[in-house]
Amino acid sequence: MARKHSKGGWRDDEDEAAEAPPPPPCWLCGRPCGSTIVWHHPVPKSRGGRETVPMHAICQNTLITNFTNSELQRAGMDVEQLLANPAIRKFVDWVANKDPDFTAGTAKKGR
Repeated sequence: MARKHSKGGWRDDEDEAAEAPPPPPCWLCGRPCGSTIVWHHPVPKSRGGRETVPMHAICQNTLITNFTNSELQRAGMDVEQLLANPAIRKFVDWVANKDPDFTAGTAKKGR
């Protein structure tokens, strides 16, 4: 169905879906983000972090569960340093074949 837009002219609704940009890849696992994108501070805001990166909610929850703010601050924007952790590597390998909108509970770290 066609609609008239405020700037004039007519446009089909089908064109709007074709113009949507592809979803950004998750900073941690590299899979395309689904319908929900979490903007995560790799360096926590409480530690002076300003930059944000797109992530899946399950990936963010896994990071928060396995690392303290101090550890995240030390790693900074270096995702490879985080992936060197065996628990994170195991998680990323497990979630690699899941749907982008997949969610699940995360295990708590035994401290």
